[in-house]
Amino acid sequence: MNNATKTVLITGCSSGYGLETARHFLAQGWNVVATMRTPREDVLPASERLRVLALDVTDPASITQALDAAGPIDVLVNNAGIGLFGAFEATPMPTVREVFETNTFAVMAMCQAIIPRFRARRAGTIVNVTSSATLAAFALVAAYTASKTAIEGFTASLQHELRAFEVRVKLIEPGYGPSTRFTSNGQQRMQGLIPEAYAPFAHSVFAGLADNSAVTRESDVAEAVWRAANDASDRLHFPAGADAVALADKRLLA
Repeated sequence: MNNATKTVLITGCSSGYGLETARHFLAQGWNVVATMRTPREDVLPASERLRVLALDVTDPASITQALDAAGPIDVLVNNAGIGLFGAFEATPMPTVREVFETNTFAVMAMCQAIIPRFRARRAGTIVNVTSSATLAAFALVAAYTASKTAIEGFTASLQHELRAFEVRVKLIEPGYGPSTRFTSNGQQRMQGLIPEAYAPFAHSVFAGLADNSAVTRESDVAEAVWRAANDASDRLHFPAGADAVALADKRLLA
């Protein structure tokens, strides 16, 4: 099968990593199913190889409807996610559950929905996007890190389950992406999560992030997803971005 006939479905394509990944696969000649909660075709270049579908990854009915509408796909990229900065002490448990609902359970639900289709064809690749927070501990992202670390373990186990059916499973681990809407998209969710007692510490954390010259660009993630989607080996981890690669190398040396 040549690239012109391959199809990728990507979640969370309205901005950031998902949007750039959709652009990258289009540029490489693939058919792209770009999904968003509120579909907007104007954010992507016009192409007969592009379809934009509505998908709320936290809604089982929406998942079924989107996959049925997409038809056969070769690669599923679980990119949709939400961010959270804040002291865990001040984070309400309903907010923690909200983060897990999108970052963890929705990814599992998407996998569970696509696996029977891939298994029946004995072909297909699942690419789950996590975070460099799984490579090294960072402050003020405890709940977020937990939601992404769960997917790391889940994906590693899933790889063993699906290998016998020739279905590949991959992990993308992006670093800190200041050019994305990670923070702005979660502003309302993060209100009040830095109590006064934590303010000096939080200020030092944010200053450190601002001073870090090694960051992750949207194109870094798109290229890593592309490599993973085309990788025929058993490689599981694909760090994306200079900072994430450095963290992965440091962990490997340790």
